[in-house]
Amino acid sequence: MAGDMRIVMIGQEAFGGKVLEALTEQGENVIGAFVPPDREGRPMDPLKVAAQERGIPVLQFRRMRAQEAIDAFKALKADLGVMAFVTDIVPDDILEAPTRGTIQYHPSLLPKHRGPSSINWPIIQGESETGLTIFWPDKGLDTGPVLLQKTIEIGPDDTLGSVYFDKLFPMGVAALAEAVGMVSGGNAPKLEQDESNATYEGWCRAADVSIDWSSPASEIYNLIRGSDPSPGATTTINGESIQFFRTSIRPGDSGKQPGEVIEVADDGFSVASQGGALLDGKSVVSETGVDSVGRRIFKKKKKHQTDLVILYEDHSTPDTQHT
Repeated sequence: MAGDMRIVMIGQEAFGGKVLEALTEQGENVIGAFVPPDREGRPMDPLKVAAQERGIPVLQFRRMRAQEAIDAFKALKADLGVMAFVTDIVPDDILEAPTRGTIQYHPSLLPKHRGPSSINWPIIQGESETGLTIFWPDKGLDTGPVLLQKTIEIGPDDTLGSVYFDKLFPMGVAALAEAVGMVSGGNAPKLEQDESNATYEGWCRAADVSIDWSSPASEIYNLIRGSDPSPGATTTINGESIQFFRTSIRPGDSGKQPGEVIEVADDGFSVASQGGALLDGKSVVSETGVDSVGRRIFKKKKKHQTDLVILYEDHSTPDTQHT
């Protein structure tokens, strides 16, 4: 029954804040929220804001492994721990302290895509579906028993941003609230993960999303989609690093060499690849003249920004480096 359990949250950011809102609206008894320390020059964390608005004590420690954080958590005598967007390592002393255990949100269908960038990699790898898991964390990394899972479609033009903000974020908030209700009702399962299907990927970093224009256009498109908006797929043109966002794909042979700039227009520019072309639609590009060897010079400006990057279009010798 809602309100019967003493719940302590560990989390941060907008997701953590929305989960706290959902739990309190559901009538749950949240007695504390562990939030990372405030950062100078940054807005107050949304989970901290939501907790303070509801009169819920906020506890902030640099490391959850610190003995003072462990002691503070145990002192709350929680029945259930709820982890909503946690990037710190939470020790077993905390995970095992609540009388009914601890549950955590993970944005993939475990045991697939364990690890910190589990939304990026399914898109980059061209998968057509992913999902979320609410599970009981243990000593491993995303290895605990499953409580519930939800599946979503990855559309052909979905990006990291659309998959998370439009799908996994709202579904995850609702799923954690549902899971808490199941724990309260005594019908929350603990289903062991099938290790034969387990995969793990580390952080998706800038070095992982450098564009190789000799790759098929579909693979490049997936790479760009899976890193939009972060960390942003990159290429190098005339020594300048260029990131691709809000990109579309144009199938078919362009007649140009991979990596060659095909067209520059008011709404972006397109680059040739194997079996198609990629159009970068987030940039404003304008022609500014001709350089000393006859190459046309363009300025590429990100919308709403003033910094400019110089691009060169040379149809005879592509000046794009494969990275």
